[in-house]
Amino acid sequence: MTQKTIVTGVIGSDTHIVGNRILSMALEKAGYKLVSLGALTPAADFIRAAIETNADAILVSSLYGQGELDCRGFRDLCVEAGLENMLLYVGGNLVVGKHPWEQVEKIFLDMGFDRAAAPGTRVEAVLEWLAQDLGERERIGKPA
Repeated sequence: MTQKTIVTGVIGSDTHIVGNRILSMALEKAGYKLVSLGALTPAADFIRAAIETNADAILVSSLYGQGELDCRGFRDLCVEAGLENMLLYVGGNLVVGKHPWEQVEKIFLDMGFDRAAAPGTRVEAVLEWLAQDLGERERIGKPA
């Protein structure tokens, strides 16, 4: 399997970068090529980076509770850019207030994200998801 490229960053006006940095270090250690956009990243910058690097997945982080607003239309941006099959993950404290995780997860899956990680999701779980999802795409020949 060739080295996979992952674009990561913290979307919107969010400056909470620590969790994203921990995940980035784990991804690099696991052998992924990382394109880390850092904090305060507009959605369009994720798409542009994915195109420029021929990325295999985009991992969006949001911790300040405005993820639902910041991520709205993200899949549509991918489709418009020719990345309709891009693997999309989102994670963090994605909405304001206390809501059952199943409800929050459904919002993001309905937006077109392939996986949504609840606050406190272990890095190992994300690595397992990536290996599974990228392996499946490779098996069926589905490009990003």
